[in-house]
Amino acid sequence: MRTRIAIRLHTLLERYFPERRVFLKSDTDTRFIRLRPHSQLLAFLGASTIVAWAIIATAILLMDSIGSGNFREQAKRDQRTYEYRLNDLAQERDMRAEEALAAQQRFNSALEQISLMQSELLASETRRREMETGIEVIQTTLRRVMGERENARDELTALAEAMQETGTAPGASVEDGNGTVDFLAAALQETAEERDRIERDARDALLQADEMALQIALMRDQNDQIFSQLEDAMTISVEPLDKMFRAAGMDTEKLLDSVRRGYSGQGGPLTPLSLSTRGEAASGDEARANEILNQMDRLNIYRIAAQKAPFATPLRNAFRYTSGFGMRWGRMHEGTDFAAPHGTPIYSTADGVVIHAGWLSGYGRLVKIKHEFGIETRYAHLSKIHVTEGQRVSRGERIGDMGNTGRSTGTHLHYEVRVGGKAVNPMIYIKAANDVF
Repeated sequence: MRTRIAIRLHTLLERYFPERRVFLKSDTDTRFIRLRPHSQLLAFLGASTIVAWAIIATAILLMDSIGSGNFREQAKRDQRTYEYRLNDLAQERDMRAEEALAAQQRFNSALEQISLMQSELLASETRRREMETGIEVIQTTLRRVMGERENARDELTALAEAMQETGTAPGASVEDGNGTVDFLAAALQETAEERDRIERDARDALLQADEMALQIALMRDQNDQIFSQLEDAMTISVEPLDKMFRAAGMDTEKLLDSVRRGYSGQGGPLTPLSLSTRGEAASGDEARANEILNQMDRLNIYRIAAQKAPFATPLRNAFRYTSGFGMRWGRMHEGTDFAAPHGTPIYSTADGVVIHAGWLSGYGRLVKIKHEFGIETRYAHLSKIHVTEGQRVSRGERIGDMGNTGRSTGTHLHYEVRVGGKAVNPMIYIKAANDVF
């Protein structure tokens, strides 16, 4: 049975691949190579396989080239869109910064007006109290003089009656009586003039007191308007900052307490203030003023904290984002990559102390900066370092130049933010600041 099948297969192969001979002739000899049917079949199958593989590989390369072209175009479109968005955010940030500066200027001007108005109000209050005291003294004096005048008038009447009853007395007595009458008349005349003068002074004092009361009322209305403007300005200034720190995942109350502990010296920027100077219970205006001062204190603390937390961008020149925070090629990418020309300046994103400035494994040339609130920033792949370990740097201070050192495929900055030793997305801080400034 097997022999028959083999014979049939051989016959079939003979039909399509007949036996061939390839002759090789030399000067002295002639030889040939016999190509049997199954050898020709194997050669045919091998050649067909190679041709098919070449066709499939060519098709795959063409499809990959076409797909890569589409991907590059899409990437370019996404990049342009992202750059437009960054430009819009930069413009919006500049507008917010200008608005904040204008609000701060308005607040400073209003605060100066409050100080001036408060001084004038205290002076007016003092003058009013002095005037009230003077009016009381004048009224007491007037009542005393009026009583003396009535007593003198009664004495004069009694004396006239006595003179009438003793009309036959010696002339000396009559003359003495006339002298006494003249003296009493003159005294009464002076008393009447003094009374009229006191009444005029009292009327003038009352009119002046009414005018001062009107001025005080107008002053209070003006103070109320100023307080309202200041309260609105504080709300506009403090709430975005509070939102910025919360968006960065920071506990604002712990943050404020931490900054207060570091700036608790008397006479410093955070010294508590009060408008009450007489030991009395605070009035409504004083309570509102103290509340505004508390808001100013909160704003000042936020300003200090914003300098110490990495809310700034490490680059000021034009750049593009090339890789974000998260998984990349099966591994965790613990920072954000910024691409720009070689040597682009790199700046510290917050106040802090340099704890590393040198080469570190895959980071290449690396700068580490320790900030407040347990935050650390890292700047990797630098071409040049401009700071030394232990140096204290400020926000916006140049710390190095962009490069391609370490494990890097091109010139860029690898920027990391770590909180408590754990890497977090740097864009949380950068975007939080962009929404405010």
